[in-house]
Parts: sequence; C-alpha cells; structure tokens
Amino acid sequence: MTINYPNGKIYQAPKEVIERKKKKAPVEYGKRGMSLEEDINDSNRYYLERGIAVIHKKPTPIQVVKVDYPKRSAAVIREAYYRHSSTTDFNGIYKGYYIDFEAKETRNKASFPLKNFHEHQIIHMDQCRKMGGITFVLILFSTLNRVFLLGSQHVSLFWHQQTDADKRKSIPLSFIEKNGYEIERGFQPSLDYVAAIEKMLQTEIKV
Repeated sequence: MTINYPNGKIYQAPKEVIERKKKKAPVEYGKRGMSLEEDINDSNRYYLERGIAVIHKKPTPIQVVKVDYPKRSAAVIREAYYRHSSTTDFNGIYKGYYIDFEAKETRNKASFPLKNFHEHQIIHMDQCRKMGGITFVLILFSTLNRVFLLGSQHVSLFWHQQTDADKRKSIPLSFIEKNGYEIERGFQPSLDYVAAIEKMLQTEIKV
C-alpha cells in the first residue's frame, strides 16, 4: 500500500525497517515432523517419569569387524556394521503385562504392505503372544497422518495367508480401522499408545 503525505510526497520507509522485514525470524514448529520412532521414544519418557509403564527401544545389534588399541586401557572401533535385528523395535512392561511391539510407517493411503515386515518379526510376536505377552504393531499412515495400534494376531493372519495365490499382499486400511485402535497425537505424551493398549486389554484380553 502507498502512503502519501499531505504535501503530496510519497512515504518511504527507512532502510533499516525494510531490512528488518526481509530478515523475518524462522517459524518454530515445535515437535512437528517428528518420526514415529521419535514420538514413541518421547512418549516412553513420559510414561517412565510418571510410573505408568517401562518401555524402551531395543538396541540394534552391531557386528564389530575391526578394532584398534591405541592405548592399553582403550579400544577404538574402526569398522562395524548394523546386524539385522532378530526381534522387534520396543519392549517393556505395563500393569504386569509384558509388552512387545514393532513400529512401521507407510505412505500408502489405502493399505499397509506386508513387505514392510520380516518373517522373524512375525515369528517373534507369535511366540511372545503364546506366552501371554501383549504384542502389536504401531502403524503410521504418514500421508494421512493417522496412527493405529493393531494386534499382532491380525498381522500374523494376513502374513501367513499371503502365500496363497488369491490372497492380498497388504492389510487394508478399512480392516485396520475396524480391528485396530486409532491413536490421537497430543502434547504430553506425543503419542498416547498406552491408552490404546488399555482399550485392547479391556476388549480383547478382558482384564
């Protein structure tokens, strides 16, 4: 907008004002853009601090290939590789129940591809469930920004059926909506998945 003085002259903003407008401070978005794993870790800290649950990320096994010893009292790893994890991402305890779960993301809008799982993960969750553990998958549909908790028994069912020629290779979103538990994002905790575990315990485990 042009501003004129009473004498007809056009107002010109001081140079420092113009420069200040050009150098606007970047917008802070807080925790926006956090990955699913970061959300879970943030929530795990919240649960631990308040005595709600003790759940941690499992460390990924490392295969050490080369080690140097520059000093007798110190060793320096020069070469190492991440080994393929033989189980799932997270485990812990909630209300006396052993909790074990995997966290997965997809950009698909209508289904979750089974190729995102590994056979050893399915086997591990099946074994834990048979021993009385609470096992599930947290699935993030990143394009839709929706997160669900789905019991591992459903995942296992689709996994073992996919070898049949007429069976699909993914879990439909409609099935997850019906049989899973949608988790709302919040501030504290970032992702209250324990609330979803509680719903699953009440409806499926019948505590």
